[in-house]
Amino acid sequence: MAKKLTLEDISKLLEKYGVLELEDVKIKGDIELEVEGGVGVSSELLATLQAALQSSQMISQFAVQAAHGLFSILAIAKLAGYPVESVLQSLGVPAAPAAAPAEMAPPAPVAPAIPEELVAAKFEVGKQEWVGQIEEVIIGATAADGGTRENVVKLGGDKTLPFYGFEYQNPNPPRIAIDCFDMPIPLAKAVREHYADVMEDPGEWAKKNVKKFGADMVTIHLISTDPLIKDTPPKEAAKVVEEVLQAVKVPIIIGGSGNPDKDPAVLEAAAEVAEGERCLLASANLNMDYERIAKAAIDHGHVVLSWTQLDINQQKTLNRHLFKLGVKREDLVMDPTTAALGYGLDYAFTNIERMKIAALKGDEELAFPISCGVTNAWGAREAWMKESPIKEDSDWGPREYRGPIYEVVTGLTLALAGGNLFMMMHPGAAAVVKEVTQMLGGFKEVEKEIEFENWLTWTEK
Repeated sequence: MAKKLTLEDISKLLEKYGVLELEDVKIKGDIELEVEGGVGVSSELLATLQAALQSSQMISQFAVQAAHGLFSILAIAKLAGYPVESVLQSLGVPAAPAAAPAEMAPPAPVAPAIPEELVAAKFEVGKQEWVGQIEEVIIGATAADGGTRENVVKLGGDKTLPFYGFEYQNPNPPRIAIDCFDMPIPLAKAVREHYADVMEDPGEWAKKNVKKFGADMVTIHLISTDPLIKDTPPKEAAKVVEEVLQAVKVPIIIGGSGNPDKDPAVLEAAAEVAEGERCLLASANLNMDYERIAKAAIDHGHVVLSWTQLDINQQKTLNRHLFKLGVKREDLVMDPTTAALGYGLDYAFTNIERMKIAALKGDEELAFPISCGVTNAWGAREAWMKESPIKEDSDWGPREYRGPIYEVVTGLTLALAGGNLFMMMHPGAAAVVKEVTQMLGGFKEVEKEIEFENWLTWTEK
């Protein structure tokens, strides 16, 4: 049942709850006006009007609907013969019009002004002032430096993040090293088809990587030295290094088998036969006798690859140990470990990016070129398996494209993070990463017309 309220009731309620102002309040209902005693001024009505007006002054302003209602009451009272003007005058309020004042009505819509021309604005890219710089490390030695290489490869020297040409042009482009091995090994079909004719000859394998596939460097993996494979003696394995050095004239990277017990002796022997060539010895690790590797690099003039497993603190620790052993700053490259696409690539990216940013901010223990083992992308089953082993899985697509794409995406992702050297396997993937990174880094002119689909149908030239 609806309840009747007088204006006096409303006034008392507002005073009771300490309401000083109402905003966006709608009062709905019917208005009843009871007139008693003819046209004479009723003291009760005057008191009600006075209370309502005082309340309206106290709360500053009712909502538009409430104001319309109040003015309607005053208009009816005036028609009934009540001296409304005298009452308002006695209260110090201007006489109310018969209807709501014009200023209470909603304003007429105004069409927005359409500017004749846009405000001129200048777009500028914010620049970061870095205080650090990545050490420049040279791999290889020409005749002038006591070696036999026709050219050297410079890594690092960065003063800003990768591909930030608007801040500073980093001096050296990312470099590509393509793998070869001292014995035939199981390879994915998409890779094996390019090397089937040279897998028995490490020298020819290395030569094909350079002459046909344009490798900046060659990595020779002495995989046969693993005690679980052939257990090739270190001195015999070193002969393969000599063979590769004679076959190609680019700088080389020398890798062991990954066996922490055998690798120090293998790298010692390889460093000795390659003396003066300034090779990159891969690698020193906290889980092996890194002191022997560091000493071999110092004694025979090589560079050390400082390898850790996705841990910045381990990287800093190993670097400090190598420096204490006498390794110079210009003789060290870092390998923070590459996790492949779908198998932890985000961790590898974050780890490398944090190292690069820390170095540019002034952390001298991390201010070295970064090597990325992009070949690890072939460890992903999606890169080499013919199809998914899960029956309900969707079609993976042709593996002759899928594998190289896995390697390309892994490489380009880590290039964006700050990689300087990319150890790769598939020649087509290596060519794509090299071309894209040189273009983004400003080391190669962008052609007017680029057939972006070509790399998907890559064939040997």
